[in-house]
Amino acid sequence: MNQPHAVCIPFPAQGHINPMLKLAKLLHVRGFHITFVNTEFNHRRLLKSRGPNALDGLSSFSFESIPDGLPHPSREDATQDIPSLCEACKKSCLVPFKDLVTRLNDSSNFPSITCIVSDAGMSFTHQVSEELGIPNVGFWTCSGGALLAYIQYPKLVLEGYTPLKDESYLTNGYLDTIIDWIPGMEGIRLKNLPSFIRAKVDEPNYIVLKFIVEEMDKIHKFSALILNTFDTLESDVMKQIATKFPAVSYTIGPFHSLLDNLTQYNDLKSIRSNLWKEDTHCLEWLDTKQLNSVVYVNFGSITVLSNDQLVEFAWGLANTKMNFLWIVRSDLVMGDSAIFPHEFLAEIKERGLLGGWCPQEQVLSHPSIGGFLTHCGWNSTFESISYGVPMLCWPFFADQQTNSWFNCNRWGVGMEIDSNVKREVIEELVRELMIGEKGKEMKENALKWKKLAEEAVTSPNGSSYMNFDKLVREVLLPKGSSLLPVD
Repeated sequence: MNQPHAVCIPFPAQGHINPMLKLAKLLHVRGFHITFVNTEFNHRRLLKSRGPNALDGLSSFSFESIPDGLPHPSREDATQDIPSLCEACKKSCLVPFKDLVTRLNDSSNFPSITCIVSDAGMSFTHQVSEELGIPNVGFWTCSGGALLAYIQYPKLVLEGYTPLKDESYLTNGYLDTIIDWIPGMEGIRLKNLPSFIRAKVDEPNYIVLKFIVEEMDKIHKFSALILNTFDTLESDVMKQIATKFPAVSYTIGPFHSLLDNLTQYNDLKSIRSNLWKEDTHCLEWLDTKQLNSVVYVNFGSITVLSNDQLVEFAWGLANTKMNFLWIVRSDLVMGDSAIFPHEFLAEIKERGLLGGWCPQEQVLSHPSIGGFLTHCGWNSTFESISYGVPMLCWPFFADQQTNSWFNCNRWGVGMEIDSNVKREVIEELVRELMIGEKGKEMKENALKWKKLAEEAVTSPNGSSYMNFDKLVREVLLPKGSSLLPVD
C-alpha cells in the first residue's frame, strides 16, 4: 500500500499556521506523508526567523509555497493586512495551488495525494478537490463558539443587523443589543460576536464581512470539519453545530497535549512555525520567580496598540508592583516602534521583563505564571485553559470578542478589560487576577478545565484521543487502508 499523503494549507496568518502545523504533525505521527503549503511571503519569514534549514523537515514532511498575489510589504517582519489577505486568497491562490497539487501527484518522488486538509477559510480548495477527485477536509482554527457565531453572519446581514449604517452605531448602545436566537449562546450581545459585524460598507472590514459570509456558505462542502477543542468544554455549542452541517465535526484538542502524548512526536519537535524569532531568555528569567507570581502579557500576532494604550498598559502593570513578562512585537504599536517611557523602565527594572516573541506553551506551562493578560485569540485562550491559567481579556478583533465572552460568562476563567484602556483599571484587575477572591475562583475553574483537557487526550477513552482515531480511519484514510496505531 502506498503511504497516504495529506496536503495541508493554512490561511496565511500566524494564528492559523501554528495549529495547522500541529495538526500536520499529528497526521505524520499516524503515518501520513505531509506536504505543508505556505505563501511565499510566510515561507521567507519562517526561513528568516528560524534559519535557512528550518523547513528541511524529514523526507516525509516537506514544505512548499505558493504566491498570495500581494505586493511585498515594506517590513518583512510585519503582519500582512487581513482584508487584503482575504481578497488575495480568494483571487490569487486557486491556480498556483492546483498547479502544485498536480505537480506533486505527477511526481514519482511523492506518494499520491489522498486528502487535502484545508483551512476552513480557504474555500478555493474545494474546486481543486472536485476537479482532481481528492477528498477535502476543513480545519476550523477558531473555537466551536466562534464557528457557531460566524454561522449567524448570513442571517445577521439578511435581517439588517450588519453592516452598520454609520459610526454612531459603535457608541450609541446599539452593540449592546441581545441576540436571543442562537441556542448555546444565550444572553450574547452584538458586541460579543466576532468583530466584523461592526463593519461599515465603506471600510476595509466590510471586505472581511463579505468574505466570511461567502465562506460560511461553502463550509458545508468539506468532507468533515476538524476543531481544536474538546467535547466537555464546548458540548452545548458542538451539539448546535452538528445540526447545521451534514458532515461530521471532529473535536481533537488540545493539539499540543495530544502531540505530547504521542511518543513518535520527538522527531518533529524541531519543525516550528513562528514567524518571529523566538526569545528563550524569558524562560530563564521565569525560573528565578516564585510560584504563580508572574503576569504573562501577550497580545498575539495581529493586535496593534496606539502609543497611548501602550503607556496605559505599561503603567497599569508597573503600579501593581508585581512581576510581569510582556511580549512586545516589533510591530505592536500602530505605525511606530514600541517606545516605553524611561521612568517606566526604571520602575520595573527588577520586576518586569520585556521580551521578544516567545515559545508560548513553555511560558504558560511554567509554574511561575499566575495569570495571562491576553487578546483572546483562540490559540492563546485554549492554551491558557489547558494549562490552568486564568485570564484578563482585552479582545481586539475577529473571534476574540466571542472567546472573551465564553471565558467570562461560560467557563469562569476570565475578566474583561474595557476597550478604553486606563492604567487604574489595569492595576485593579491585575491585582484581582493575581491575589483577589475573584482571581482565586478563576484559578480553581481553570485548573478544573486543565484536568478535563488532560483527560480528553489521554488514551484509551479520552474524547479527543478517540475522535482523532475516528477522523483518521473514517475520513482521511483511503478505504481499505491501515496505519500506525496511536501510541
